[in-house]
Amino acid sequence: MTTFLVTGGAGFIGSNLVHRLHEMQDARVVVLDLLTYAGNLENIADLEASPRFSFVHGDIGDRALINRVLELQAPDVIFNLAAESHVDRSIDSPRAFVLTNVLGTFELIDASLSHWSTLRGARRDQFRFVHVSTDEVYGTLGEQGRFSESTSYAPNSPYAATKAGADHLVRAYHRTFGLPAITTNCSNNFGPYQFPEKLIPLVLLQALAGEPLPVYGDGSNVRDWLYVADHCEGLVQVAERGQPGETYVLGGYGERSNLKVVEAVCDLLDELAPPRDRLGSEGPASHRALITFVTDRPGHDQRYAIDPSKIRRELGWTPKTTFEDGLRETIRWYLAHADWCARIQSRSYQRQRLGLARS
Repeated sequence: MTTFLVTGGAGFIGSNLVHRLHEMQDARVVVLDLLTYAGNLENIADLEASPRFSFVHGDIGDRALINRVLELQAPDVIFNLAAESHVDRSIDSPRAFVLTNVLGTFELIDASLSHWSTLRGARRDQFRFVHVSTDEVYGTLGEQGRFSESTSYAPNSPYAATKAGADHLVRAYHRTFGLPAITTNCSNNFGPYQFPEKLIPLVLLQALAGEPLPVYGDGSNVRDWLYVADHCEGLVQVAERGQPGETYVLGGYGERSNLKVVEAVCDLLDELAPPRDRLGSEGPASHRALITFVTDRPGHDQRYAIDPSKIRRELGWTPKTTFEDGLRETIRWYLAHADWCARIQSRSYQRQRLGLARS
């Protein structure tokens, strides 16, 4: 039985990955999560009774705790998804991003090296450390081109800079010490369990409340959207067949401007939850009427796009879900989980604007 340790496993991508791993009957899954604002035990509550699932509350920056977890749980594969991940919050409070994304990753990977050095035989050969990163480390693109594994790093936000620092640490630990580590850089994910500070769930919940739908600047900034289930399948393939020391970029062939994404959310909500059915005669005929352009994010990257040719060629991974199909499934999930949405918003975040606190 393979033991997987997933740091950040109660968050958005992490919880989706945990469910995917638990579907493997020969897998044992251990989640380590600090349960900050975006970590939510509800996301993995359905697994609590499983004998193949364990949860540890803690910080990847707590070296003593990490050492105990590695000793007691003896993971064969570590997926590092523990991170502060929202650009706007990194503009408000960069320190938290440095502490978790850089120093936390250091403590985790250094402890992982010590753990790996104790392994022998097949377990040593098969051990993998999979570091999950972002395409934002590459900076911004013009109208043409796509990011690939050979793209130079040029992070433009505090968030991206800290993820870049973590990526470099992971690469160095492979090159210097031989740790069988792999880095993945993905495009914008969307799907179930995403915290509502991110564009798609934020717009969705604002629309359901009949409130303005904020679009930064003129809405022309482009992102490459990847359905989270496809991303998680790619991560499994990387852990099983990826080569240590390599980087793989994962994208969904889903380039859309922010405005087009917001309009797509509105159109699907018009179909699945018509505004006048919920808001009465005073509601707009279409959710598009709620779109409001707001001051742009500081240092807003214009365009991201991924060329996933390498992972398709070497590991056979390609996304299966179109943006349209994934968005429909995402909206259906949020509509069916209104209680989850209400509890999330009753805590520390009520969909307020972030990222404007520093001048």
